[in-house]
Amino acid sequence: MKVIFMGTPDYASRILETLIAQHDIEVVAAYTQPDKPVGRKKVLTPPPVKTVAEAAGIPVFQPERLRDEATVETLQAIPCDYIVVAAYGQILPKAVLAHAPCINLHASILPQYRGASPIQQSLLNGDKETGVTAMLMEEGLDTGPILATRRIAIGDDETVGSLFERLTDLAADMTPEVLRSYSTLTPVPQNDADASLCKKISKADGEVAFDDARTLYNKYRAFTPWPGVYLSGGLKLTKMHLAEEEGSFVPGRILAVEKSQVKIGCSTGALWIETVQPPSKKAMAVIDYLNGKRLGLDDTLA
Repeated sequence: MKVIFMGTPDYASRILETLIAQHDIEVVAAYTQPDKPVGRKKVLTPPPVKTVAEAAGIPVFQPERLRDEATVETLQAIPCDYIVVAAYGQILPKAVLAHAPCINLHASILPQYRGASPIQQSLLNGDKETGVTAMLMEEGLDTGPILATRRIAIGDDETVGSLFERLTDLAADMTPEVLRSYSTLTPVPQNDADASLCKKISKADGEVAFDDARTLYNKYRAFTPWPGVYLSGGLKLTKMHLAEEEGSFVPGRILAVEKSQVKIGCSTGALWIETVQPPSKKAMAVIDYLNGKRLGLDDTLA
């Protein structure tokens, strides 16, 4: 079968690699976002999907706007059986949706967490499970009928990095299966009453206060390594774990000091913090930070 692939980040590139490896699937074109400047030197860098596609000799298209008439006409001239979409970053217009069945691999159990940050949102909410949904696309944002769902448990201390890896593997494994069994699948409409949305993560989302320990810890799980969690003064909390979910303490007060960690009180609960990163400096052991600031028991971490 012939497939047009649309995607941009690592999540998508791993799915593309799996499709390329299949003996009965031919990826005839890859659509991805334009190259972007990265880092302080603003080096123009291709998205991971482009790198994988070019290495496999697959034609790559990087339109600024998928909706442009010329772009749509070019795509329509490419014969295919399916269009597979994974974190592409653009809305597909009607003309593209009509070209072939468009199957999206979304990293949540739809209709939960439609939108840009489903993996982070599952951690923010302290969910016990998540998964990947293969969905037949329509014009709405992640609103199309469901073709298949795979579920996995979320570890109590799991962070976005490990969860991302496991969901990527899950999506990559299920994509060829969905394509091969497509003719036998019955698309199931989503229940919009159960739907929830999640937004694109910004740097500002990482600012935290010592209010609720569980909430702060879930933000740490969701936002490490980017944008990280940091106090209003700029101190980043780079390694922590939950100490207590109950009890009321002075926010930020140092409750205990051990060899490699300190216990910090929150309005509700407490956290063990192991490493921190002051503004414009490298991450360091929290004990070294306390010594440098001459802080100890009953002082406030800030």
